[in-house]
Amino acid sequence: MIPASRSRALARAICVAHSRHLSTTANPSPVTTPIASVLIANRGEIALRVGRTASDLGVRCTTIYTDPDATSQHALSSPFSVNLGAANAYLDGERIIRVAKEQGCDALHPGYGFLSENSLFARRCVEEGLVFIGPPWKAIESMGNKSRSKEIMIEAGVPCIPGYHGKNQDPVYLLGEARKIGFPVMVKAVKGGGGKGMRIAMTGEEFLDKLESAKSEGRNSFGDDEMLVEKYIATPRHIEVQVFADKFGGVVALGERDCSLQRRHQKILEEAPAPNLAEGIRQDLWEKARAAALAVGYEGAGTVEFIFDNDTNEFFFMEMNTRLQVEHPVTEAITGEDLVSWQFKVASGEPLPLDQAAITKRIAERGWAIEARIYAENPDQNFMPDSGKLIHLRIPKISESVRIDAGFIQGDTVSSNYDGMIAKLIVSGPTREVTIKKLYAALQEYEVVGLSTNIEFLKRICKSEDFVKGDVETGYIQKHIDELFVPESIEPETFAQAALGVLVKEQAKKGLDVAIGPHGQSIGFAARIERKFIFLTSTSEPEKFHVTLSQTSPNIYSILVEGPSISKTYNNILCQPNSSSPNSISTFFPATRVETTVIANEEKLTVFQRGKKTELTLAMPSWHEKALGLKDVANSVLAPMPCKVLRNEVKEGDEVEKDQPLVVIESMKMETVIRSPHKGVVAKLVHKEGDICKAGTVLVLFDDVCWRNRHGLLTDTNILQNDASDT
Repeated sequence: MIPASRSRALARAICVAHSRHLSTTANPSPVTTPIASVLIANRGEIALRVGRTASDLGVRCTTIYTDPDATSQHALSSPFSVNLGAANAYLDGERIIRVAKEQGCDALHPGYGFLSENSLFARRCVEEGLVFIGPPWKAIESMGNKSRSKEIMIEAGVPCIPGYHGKNQDPVYLLGEARKIGFPVMVKAVKGGGGKGMRIAMTGEEFLDKLESAKSEGRNSFGDDEMLVEKYIATPRHIEVQVFADKFGGVVALGERDCSLQRRHQKILEEAPAPNLAEGIRQDLWEKARAAALAVGYEGAGTVEFIFDNDTNEFFFMEMNTRLQVEHPVTEAITGEDLVSWQFKVASGEPLPLDQAAITKRIAERGWAIEARIYAENPDQNFMPDSGKLIHLRIPKISESVRIDAGFIQGDTVSSNYDGMIAKLIVSGPTREVTIKKLYAALQEYEVVGLSTNIEFLKRICKSEDFVKGDVETGYIQKHIDELFVPESIEPETFAQAALGVLVKEQAKKGLDVAIGPHGQSIGFAARIERKFIFLTSTSEPEKFHVTLSQTSPNIYSILVEGPSISKTYNNILCQPNSSSPNSISTFFPATRVETTVIANEEKLTVFQRGKKTELTLAMPSWHEKALGLKDVANSVLAPMPCKVLRNEVKEGDEVEKDQPLVVIESMKMETVIRSPHKGVVAKLVHKEGDICKAGTVLVLFDDVCWRNRHGLLTDTNILQNDASDT
């Protein structure tokens, strides 16, 4: 592994003189256009991020929001806030421009996503007298079309990956082009981005299905289903270069970022600098990125993305994102610069604040930075998106080396209408090794309850040997799937703390020494009180654990934990509520003290203990199920999240096999296939194409008689888990 050391500065300095003409200007005499007020045409964490810098610059901010975002943090962040109405109104460019003018704004900042790379929108802003805080609309137009952008890059001497970028979109013709290129190939929307509208076809037999799926997602996400076909590199890295340009021909590279850790072609970890990258290649990447910016007359912040072939050490232009990137904070960490402030300065007509030599020196001195995206999703179900209310949220301690950019606080709802990113955790350190350790420690402090997240998965990434060594590629998760998805054992103390947490909470709430509810029984009437609990694990095949608590005196307990391969007794254990946190307890076991947070959400329990999250279910006694009249729903398949039905893949009366696709749904702008959990006969398709469904809505009913004959008479409530995979 090539070490990260200060000696990079010497090697980089060799290239500075050669490329100086790309990063300096001949004493420009800037004519600035002061920006006094700005409309932020975005939502969530990026709207808050832009607003913070704008306020620091003395710029008045106007925010916009939709009905689902009415109580969101970005909507509440400014007294000048306008409701656009419908959930999709962030894409209503003409309406947003009218709002900006009505509010007396000088400028408009598009953030990222939505209209940020819409050349027509950028053009209309300028026509209406608004300063568009982004590149010229012609540059957006040129780089927004992947086919045209590759033609421009080839002319500029930037290497491009072999592929077909033509206008003939006949599926059979595209299949023929794919065969010429050679499988595997990638099909992707020419106006796409963010991993949407992209599919990998490994063989000719699956090409047409992958093409149609990519086209469908392209239409839904970008309103365009034109595709290009490119050679798929088997062991690629995703390396991108942050560039910045001013109105005087000055262009600089603010270092590169490695964004190879991805799922569904979307990034989850980004770092700067890129690990294990030879200095000569690094400088060549910077040089080509600056050439790309110059080729389209670029201004402002942009990112030139490259595919790097691990096998040959070659790199190829992939696309240019003509906006600020989600992962810009890692570049801010290694340069010490506020990139949003640079955007405002360049848009107002100022020259670049630093030249290439100064930036190179900064990067050599400031070590490493890694960003982890905290998503509402379930990695154990193929990263299926989730949504819901954040009923409990605890974040890591903020410091000079730990930063969080978030759009949500406890009590907010993560909507299924938009991307499911809850926050970005950015950690920096003197070396990559130290930074990974600090990232892991910060992730251990994170506590989220109310929806699924990828936090536990990110922790496992931090401990993955090849990641620690810097041996990364875009297929890393698939390559290391056995290591990253191995079930973790649960310590007996976790079950003990879960039971104690429930009991202590009940007693504190009711002011009693003991509380009686459906979970567990109260036995005896003397000073000695006994409670029994049954917990189910959240694994694909839940295991049952019994915990018996005997309270012998105030705060003193004897505990018996029993389950598969576990029988553990703890006597005379002191357990006290934590006065600083109403959901935390402190328990003195024989060999150690354990601090635990226990959050109850109906019958679900979430236990945070020593940096680990454990999800359990309190098993409801059978007498209580009968009293409530719970209905057997074992012969149905349910919607795992709020969603829109795109199409049914089967017909009523069809016999289906386990894992056969049943329904394709869309949630958070992503397509998901709902598969059959067992063999069966489809009795009823409850919803048709276009229907909007809530989480838990029945999608498919199976033939009841056939189902029970196959699986036996079912007497307990048993909701089948839906297996889903990305199309």
